[in-house]
Amino acid sequence: MAFVEPVTLGARGVELVPLTLDHETGLCAAAADGALWNIRVTSVPEPENTRQYIADALAMREAGNRFAFAVVETATGQVLGCTSYHDIVPAVKRVEIGWTWYGKSSQRTHVNTTCKLLMLTHAFETLGCQVVGWRTDNYNFASQAAIERLGAKKDGVIRGHALRRDGTIRDTVMYSMRSGEWPEAKAQLLYLLDKPR
Repeated sequence: MAFVEPVTLGARGVELVPLTLDHETGLCAAAADGALWNIRVTSVPEPENTRQYIADALAMREAGNRFAFAVVETATGQVLGCTSYHDIVPAVKRVEIGWTWYGKSSQRTHVNTTCKLLMLTHAFETLGCQVVGWRTDNYNFASQAAIERLGAKKDGVIRGHALRRDGTIRDTVMYSMRSGEWPEAKAQLLYLLDKPR
């Protein structure tokens, strides 16, 4: 049995649905909302590479090291983006959250906070994770700020860690949250979601 089993998570008008090839058209449209594949510090697929992006995610799911979700607007079924559990290590009850991106019109809305609340709740309260991690490009300052807003702690920087899409080598900033930190982080996320916009 896989550590992360197929599940649909939902709240506040947003659903996380296991990613399938049926989401290809919707993912293409979400990526086109802002031409996100042109941002050098993200993993957003170019339109012509979206099917391969999904196929790769499904292969990683089969191997047990990534579980990708399509982020969907509940009311309309519109695909807003994608997010994943990855680097899944059942032996130490650890997952990371990443491969996350949203169409430009969903950025700076409640969508990301809602998705993180859903994924963290599932990780800590259903899967029994001891720690949840994140990693991001050292130049992706927006991502670093978003991760820190969740209450995650910066673990450090792995230098010369991975290739970017443009062929340059990135440093990777690592973050984590332990299970004992989750109740306070959850309270803060609920506060952020409930306060008037």
